[in-house]
Amino acid sequence: MTFILFLLVIPVAEIAIFIQVGSRIGVGLTLLLVAASAVVGIWLVRRQGFAAATRVQAMMARGESPALGMLEGLALLAAGVLLVLPGFLTDILAFVLLIPPIRRGFIRLYMRHIPVAGAGPYHRPPGAPPDSRRTPLDGKSRRVD
Repeated sequence: MTFILFLLVIPVAEIAIFIQVGSRIGVGLTLLLVAASAVVGIWLVRRQGFAAATRVQAMMARGESPALGMLEGLALLAAGVLLVLPGFLTDILAFVLLIPPIRRGFIRLYMRHIPVAGAGPYHRPPGAPPDSRRTPLDGKSRRVD
C-alpha cells in the first residue's frame, strides 16, 4: 500500500515543484538544473558503485559475509534509478542515498526489520548444543545422482 501511495503522490508533488521552480527561475534553467543534477548524480553513483564492488570482493576474499556491501550496492542502484527519473524530490532522495553514513544507517535500519533466513524455531548456530525438543526425521533415503 505504501508503494502504491508513493507512486501516486511523488509524481504529483514533482509536477507541483516543477511549476513552482519554473515560475521562479524559468523553464530553461529548471530543465538545466534537473539535467545537471542527473549527470552529477550518475557520476557519483558510478564512482561509489565501483568502490562498493571492490569492498564486496575484499569482504569475500577475507571470508566475511558480503551482505552489507551488497545492500550498499543495491542502495546505490536505487539512487541511480531515482536520478534518472526527472524531478527534484527523487534527486534529493538519491543524493541522500549517496551520503555513505546515511546510506549505511538506512541499511542498518532495514536489516533490523527483516527476518534472518534460518532463524526460525529450529535454527541452531554451528557449535550450539542440540535442542532436545527436536525429533530426528524417520524414514528411508536414497542417493540420486
